[in-house]
Amino acid sequence: MANTMANGQGRTLAAIDLGSNSFHMIVSRVTQNEMRPVERFGERVQLGAGMKSNRLAPEAMERGFACLAGFRQALDKLQPEQVRIVGTNALRAAKNASLFIKQAEVLIGYPVEVISGREEARLIYLGVAHTLADDDDSRLVVDIGGGSTEFIIGQRFEAKLRESLHMGCVTYRDRYFPRGKISPKRFEKAYRAACQEVLKIRKAYKNQGWDNAVGSSGTMASIEKLIIDKGWASEGISAVNLGRLKKLLLQYRDIDALSELSGLSDRRRGVIVPGVAITCAIFDALNIEQIHVSSGALREGLIYEIMGRLEHEDVRERSVTALMLRSEADRQNADQVESMATLLFDAVADEWQLNESDRALLCWAARLHEVGLSIAHSQFHKHGQYLIEHSDLTGFSKQMQRELALLVRSHRQKFPSGDLVGYETEQRTRLKRLCILMRLAVLFKYVTPVEGEPMFTTRIKGSEVTLTFDTDWLDHHPLTSTALSSEQRYLKKIGFQLRLCSR
Repeated sequence: MANTMANGQGRTLAAIDLGSNSFHMIVSRVTQNEMRPVERFGERVQLGAGMKSNRLAPEAMERGFACLAGFRQALDKLQPEQVRIVGTNALRAAKNASLFIKQAEVLIGYPVEVISGREEARLIYLGVAHTLADDDDSRLVVDIGGGSTEFIIGQRFEAKLRESLHMGCVTYRDRYFPRGKISPKRFEKAYRAACQEVLKIRKAYKNQGWDNAVGSSGTMASIEKLIIDKGWASEGISAVNLGRLKKLLLQYRDIDALSELSGLSDRRRGVIVPGVAITCAIFDALNIEQIHVSSGALREGLIYEIMGRLEHEDVRERSVTALMLRSEADRQNADQVESMATLLFDAVADEWQLNESDRALLCWAARLHEVGLSIAHSQFHKHGQYLIEHSDLTGFSKQMQRELALLVRSHRQKFPSGDLVGYETEQRTRLKRLCILMRLAVLFKYVTPVEGEPMFTTRIKGSEVTLTFDTDWLDHHPLTSTALSSEQRYLKKIGFQLRLCSR
């Protein structure tokens, strides 16, 4: 990728949001910690449309691939230094998501992450917060997507309360307005269903409270545009004008007839009615009188997230530390295992083709390897896997949480080969190698604190790992020697050979 730092223009970064309704890409230039959009691309893909038995429809996937092919052309021309691509509700829910992701990654040339609803909410808030005044007001941010709606209460750049509800303008269109038919009865059903969803979070959100409400999504922007076009207001969405818009839309009997509304784009015509039904439910259930509309969204949040990681302000570090504190993990043990894991990683990284992202994953696993002890000592590695995989770890994608959990699960006893089923061959090999480094690092947990780094060198040749110790070192450390001998048997079962030598 092109390096723009040398010519003084700053970094060029890109973010792609694979939403249930639309795909969006933003390419931005960052100079002096300021983000300036260079290009924006968006297309109504409706990836979540036509899902049956929680499977993406073939025609929806084809629309997605066609869109990504266009994005790829722009990326090849603009050559951003870093690109982050995330999938949201449709890819969270779809049983055949892996099929789409595999082909999408080939087309776009970058990995696709699927993020949780709460992580999506955090990133949305990050994108919105940078468009608002940096004051002490608390904000309720609402983002209506194609398959889910995110609710966040935050202050400045910190999200304090995050939730993702299973209601979106595409799924509600398919469910309550089939074949594009509009009626008051259909609208009422959609509205009541959305109310039931919002009631799940109303108490917690009302107790937290907020100073002002902000809408962030194409749905909110379209509602505001229609209100402005009718001359009812110059900006924002009020409860009164939302009611007027509802009455206007219910004068029509099918979605195609909405084409005569000058303030409504063709892209939004098919989802505006369910979008308004959801918005009405949100206003009523949370007693909202006015919502301001922000241009910030998930894709902008992704750019700011990348910027933070480049400046070593990685929110994932805070997530790992927080889980350690909650689990009362032994910090000294964690530090020793991380130190040994880093030593081993540096020795084999080139031969095993491991990168800096792999190093970070290994270090986080080392810090978290004992969190399962907070549940029970017996099988604590399995408890640790469950905790990591099912926790809300801010900043982590679902795939990364699974990989992190796998490393913790695999650090002792029998190697969990079954957990690698479903990974592509290249990924399976990479994860096996990281797991081996994790297992070896843990074996020296009771040596390093006393004597400094164990006296051995590491050599890698394919699937053969050779550790060469000083003469008599193993004889003087029977606990470690026994553990290494046992590890030889475990690794042999997965096709790796651990050789122990003396010099």
